[in-house]
Amino acid sequence: MTPNADGTGGVPLAIARILWLPVVLAALLWALSHSPALTEVAAGVAIFLFGMRSLEEGFRAFTGGTLERILQRATASLWRSLGFGLLATALMQSSSLVSVITISFLGAGLIGLTEGIGIIFGANLGTTTGAWLVAAFGLKVEIATYAMPLLVLGIVLVFQRSTTRRGTGYLLAGLGFLFLGIHYMKTGFASFGDTIDLAALALPGLRGLLLATLLGILATVVMQSSHATLALTITALAAGQIGYESALALSIGANVGTTVTALLGAIGSNVDGRRLAIAHLIFNLTTGAVALTFIGPLLAVVDLASGWLGIAADDHTLKLALFHTLFNLVGILLMLPLLGRLVALLQRLIKERPRTVSTPRFLAETMLQTPGAALEAVRKELRHLYDNVFDIMALVLHVEPKGLRRGEGLAGLERPPDRVRQIDVDDYYQRRVKPLHGAIVDFIARLPTQDEQGAQVFRLRSAGQGLVEALKEVKHLEKNLLRFLIVANRDVQREYLAIRGRLVRLLNEIQRIADGREENPTVALDILRIEMEEQDIVANGQLDRLIRERRITSAMATSLMNDSGYARQAARNLIAAAEVIFSPFEPIRHEIERGLHLDEQEIQESIGLASPAAAPEEGPAHLAIERATAVEGAPRDAAAAHLADAARGAGAEAPVRRGDRREGAGPPRAAPPGPAPAAQEGPQAREGDEAR
Repeated sequence: MTPNADGTGGVPLAIARILWLPVVLAALLWALSHSPALTEVAAGVAIFLFGMRSLEEGFRAFTGGTLERILQRATASLWRSLGFGLLATALMQSSSLVSVITISFLGAGLIGLTEGIGIIFGANLGTTTGAWLVAAFGLKVEIATYAMPLLVLGIVLVFQRSTTRRGTGYLLAGLGFLFLGIHYMKTGFASFGDTIDLAALALPGLRGLLLATLLGILATVVMQSSHATLALTITALAAGQIGYESALALSIGANVGTTVTALLGAIGSNVDGRRLAIAHLIFNLTTGAVALTFIGPLLAVVDLASGWLGIAADDHTLKLALFHTLFNLVGILLMLPLLGRLVALLQRLIKERPRTVSTPRFLAETMLQTPGAALEAVRKELRHLYDNVFDIMALVLHVEPKGLRRGEGLAGLERPPDRVRQIDVDDYYQRRVKPLHGAIVDFIARLPTQDEQGAQVFRLRSAGQGLVEALKEVKHLEKNLLRFLIVANRDVQREYLAIRGRLVRLLNEIQRIADGREENPTVALDILRIEMEEQDIVANGQLDRLIRERRITSAMATSLMNDSGYARQAARNLIAAAEVIFSPFEPIRHEIERGLHLDEQEIQESIGLASPAAAPEEGPAHLAIERATAVEGAPRDAAAAHLADAARGAGAEAPVRRGDRREGAGPPRAAPPGPAPAAQEGPQAREGDEAR
């Protein structure tokens, strides 16, 4: 109905939306009250669905890293992806959960679209194990006797505090509810035979097959579970309530209807998640069409295979399970050779939506269900945030961002730039940084974590905050950088050129780490940290010399001291953020990397700010290589080895700098003469900026 001008035309529609559920529930209660057999069947379906949900809840308890690591390692090739989808679905009895995890990993960029489609193909084959479970076990034994102990044990474990025990409890309870649901469906359909014969209502020929297929699709969409539809179909077939061919068509419909779950799960996903859902739909529609078209030849193959497997000719339930497996296997064999073309078609038809630089690229609502993939997505989104901060910083330092990423613009940093212009940092921050950072913070706050993931969340959040603070430090530096890069006083100009040069080189070196051009990022970042501390003009006495020799005014000295502090703090924040952003979280690698990391005291010792009694060989390179060899099983890094060799030849009075470890580098440069005074604790109060 079209709404009236006063807006009242939408009232009937609103009322219908409110009343449909009470009406459906009332009709269901009336039907159940008039048919005990229907009540038993409906209760069996409800218990079975509750068991499926319990199973999913149990396996979700293990998605805090275990399943994600298995998935990441098991999808190195298409065949491994197929195997993972098959085994995971057979184990979890939930293709929906496998689909959600796959979409999350695809959205986070941890697997490719081809591998994701392979998992879905395997999951379709794995879901046929549910039919075998019901047909071979559920109908052949008194399954309710197994359900009761499982339920008791499961409920006891559900109330435990341990996540693993609670997850195991949900798994056991889920299996118990599944068995109990199958039992009630079986007894309910057996009772139906005394009152009504559903098989007599079936339509003959092609019309009957199409109608049964549509009913299978509808039942799966309503129950959101192809396993439930198949269990219902098999128990009805065992009770003689539906014919064999109708059951085959219902299983085809269940296969097609299960794609609705994937389509719903892809609504909040990114473009690759939507492509995967469409691939799932195309595969199931193709498989269903082939199964309906060639149902006669497929039945002949089923009869032949049944003889080989020892299945009785009149055991239609097992033959249905075999048919379900067979037509899914045929679908995989048909689609695998066309997989490359399917991927190309999906990429051409479903294109990525235009987005701004502040639009999140990896975060999606569906990932909140898989914390492991979500944390990796946050790390990649922080890389996106770093790219935005990098661009703004490069502009503030009067360097072209794209050229700096390629390593250009490093020559001539000792001279003023050809073009000096003011950058509106606030505007860039509001448009390119703040919205993206806010989206990351919001996503992290809603992310359920457990165990070691809590520490990782803290590190990721701190890295994002560090990037923002680094940008704000550079913003404070911009005003005087503009002023003193073109000032007549060559001494103060030289110091500001040095500050600019250090930050530009720092950005370039971090970009090298981001691009994977550094063999050991931890050692490289420690060297960067040491260099920034060494070059502090307050700590190395350079500022005092300039003041004593009257080469700069006191006002210049105050500005220089503050701005040197801003630059040093910006560098610290950038290096700390880089340690988190450019290192994928792997527990074993993480322990080794932390072993290589120099703490604050070691950094101070390496630049000569600790006790003069320190051993002469404890320079930065010696510290790095000693920490590397102290970690059991850590490989001897080539870069660290080169540093150690250089340090052994130079002695303690020659700190090793970053440039000294590159090929063709000369001997280490000597440290500035004279004792270094105590380092200043950060920049002066920003309220004193007016003194500039």
